[in-house]
Amino acid sequence: MATEEAGSALSFHPMEQFIVKPLFGDGPVNWYTPTNVTLWMAMAVLAIFLMLVVGTRGRAVVPSRMQSIAELSYGFIHKMVEDVAGKDGLKYFPYIMTLFMFIVFANSLSLLPMSFASTSHVAVTGVLALAVFITVTVIGFVKNGVGFLGLFWVSAAPLPLRPILALIEVISYFVRPVSHSIRLAGNMMAGHAVIEVFAAFAAIAVISPLSVVAIAAMYGLEVMVAVIQAYVFTILTCVYLKDALHPHH
Repeated sequence: MATEEAGSALSFHPMEQFIVKPLFGDGPVNWYTPTNVTLWMAMAVLAIFLMLVVGTRGRAVVPSRMQSIAELSYGFIHKMVEDVAGKDGLKYFPYIMTLFMFIVFANSLSLLPMSFASTSHVAVTGVLALAVFITVTVIGFVKNGVGFLGLFWVSAAPLPLRPILALIEVISYFVRPVSHSIRLAGNMMAGHAVIEVFAAFAAIAVISPLSVVAIAAMYGLEVMVAVIQAYVFTILTCVYLKDALHPHH
């Protein structure tokens, strides 16, 4: 949204679209307040239910389009988990499939007009990343016991360097949820902000055609980013799961 002020000054607020607002009234936002974030996350869950449950209820031999997309998604994530985490990782396939579907739908729904990018907030992606971090850590200790700490001990390195490398590995391990969450939130926020900037310049007649072309190009890029970022988040989860299942590899 752009407005002219003082004759020629152009004022717009590309970050305004990321403000969390209550769904009902204008009061303060508390942890229990239904907000626009709540609404669009719920819509992502509903979309997943419609595709994976309602869309596949017929179990047709010749699948419908919805069933085909659901089956392709299932096969894609199943193969990813098996290839990255190994056959032992297939036990955790439902969790990883749920992660991928939620992120890809939340990202995609945010591209609709008047929607809200819930995955542009670290409060959302941080919870997802922290859940992955805690889950794989618990799995690592349950499956390997104290042997899980072997993940931080680089036995292939010279002995004098091992304590230093171990410290680096520990720091790197605890930074995982931070980088895991910020990567997704940052990419979603940046793309939407750029589209908003181009949309603001569409109000200027001289550069309006160029702005419309730029918006179309950025929108196409964001469609790809929505899927790619869901894939990146999911495959990193598989990598972390592999480390938990096989810390000495």
